[in-house]
Amino acid sequence: MPAGAEPTGDAVSAPRAGFWKRQLRQWHWISSALCLMLVLLFAITGITLNHADTLEAEGKNSAAEYELPAPLVQDLSAIEDEAVLTRSQASALRESTGIDLSGRVARNEYGEMYFDLARPGRTANLTLDLNEGRAYHEVIDRGTIAMLNDLHKGRDSGVVWSWLIDISAVIFVIFALTGFGLLWLQARLKPSTWPLTGLGVILPIIAYLLFVHS
Repeated sequence: MPAGAEPTGDAVSAPRAGFWKRQLRQWHWISSALCLMLVLLFAITGITLNHADTLEAEGKNSAAEYELPAPLVQDLSAIEDEAVLTRSQASALRESTGIDLSGRVARNEYGEMYFDLARPGRTANLTLDLNEGRAYHEVIDRGTIAMLNDLHKGRDSGVVWSWLIDISAVIFVIFALTGFGLLWLQARLKPSTWPLTGLGVILPIIAYLLFVHS
């Protein structure tokens, strides 16, 4: 640029565009690195969920019955309505059944206590019959694909996994928006950018209006 000449609009905007391009690229690759595994998980389980009736295995049932020691039965029967199991109660139940119920709330309904032990891909419960002094444990294992599908939905997966889904969703949004920003900056060099982007927006809307909405 000649000495004393005023910078043109293009000369001023070039450094600014370069700054935003560097920022967008940085956030784009960071977000893609953070969400790579979860993007793959949710994409694959999107397919398996769509064909769950075909792909999920039939549940395998298993059941077990245990005798409860009399002192434990008496201790649990003292719960009139509901209460968190004490450490000694949970320990005694673990010794009798092999199941850890630490921190669980016990509800005494006419001498029967029911605990939902469901996990992703697995339906399970433990019933304590205090009148008979016995425990009944039932498990239905629906297989690996059912487990992955339940993780996709956050079903029976706990608070930590629920937070992970929320945080991942935010990262997905950052990944998508930074990708859109990079498209915007490079659209002049690639004429097919906006037609392809528009197609990606319009196709789901058309599919919904024609085949879903009624």
